[in-house]
Amino acid sequence: MILWLETDTPFPDLSHALGEKHGTPGLLAAGADLSPHRLLKAYRHGIFPWFSEGQPILWWSTDPRMVLQTDHFRISRSLKKTLRKIHDSTQTDRQWQIRFDFAFEHVMHACAGPRRDSQCTWISDDIIAGYSALHRLGYAHSVEVWLDNKLVGGAYGVSIGRMFYGESMFSRVTDASKIALAYLVRFLHQNGITMIDCQQETPHLASLGAAPISRDVFMQHLRLAINYPQIHDWQPIDLFPA
Repeated sequence: MILWLETDTPFPDLSHALGEKHGTPGLLAAGADLSPHRLLKAYRHGIFPWFSEGQPILWWSTDPRMVLQTDHFRISRSLKKTLRKIHDSTQTDRQWQIRFDFAFEHVMHACAGPRRDSQCTWISDDIIAGYSALHRLGYAHSVEVWLDNKLVGGAYGVSIGRMFYGESMFSRVTDASKIALAYLVRFLHQNGITMIDCQQETPHLASLGAAPISRDVFMQHLRLAINYPQIHDWQPIDLFPA
C-alpha cells in the first residue's frame, strides 16, 4: 500500500517504493501537488512525478534507474554528419539554430503532442504549469532545434547543482531530438554535470548510451551532485570548435 500525500505530507523513504513483484514497480506515493517546492523536494530525493489523465499525481523512484553518463553519449556516423552540417549552417546562413530556454513552454507543448506509438500523453496542463514555474525560477530548461525559424525538435528537464533530470524530447524532422540531446550533453559535460537521469529504461535511450544503475548508486551520486552551485549561463556550446 502506498502513502497518500497531503499538501504538507513529506515523501516517504525510498525503501517504501513498490518492488518488482508488484505491477507498478517504483511507485512510491500519490497525491500532493506540483508546486515548485514539492517538485524540487522530489528531485532532490530521487523522486519524479509520472501519471496519466484521470489519475492522481503519482510519485516514483525506480530501481534500477536509467542514466546517461555525459561522456558515454553515442553519436552515430549519420548523426555526426548532420551535426556538422548544422554547425556549418549556424556559422553561415543560420538556416539551423540551436537555442536554450528561448521557447520553454512551446517545447513542453510539443513534447505533450501525440506520439506515433501512442495517442496518450502524460504531460498534462498541470505538468506544464508546474514545470513552467520551475523554469521561471531557473531550475527547468529547454534545448531547442530551429530550422528556418520553425521549432522542429527539442528537449526539457530539471537542473539542480550538477544533476540534470531529463524529462521528455520531441522531433518534427528526422533526428531533431537527437540533435537537441547532443548539444545538451555537450553543454552539461562542459559544466561539470556527468550524469543525466533518464528515469526509466527504453531501447531508444539504450541506443544513445544510457544504461541502468541501482537506485543506491544513483542516490550516492545525486546527494553529492545537488550540493553544487546552480548553472546560470545556459548557452549552446559549439560541437566543433575551431
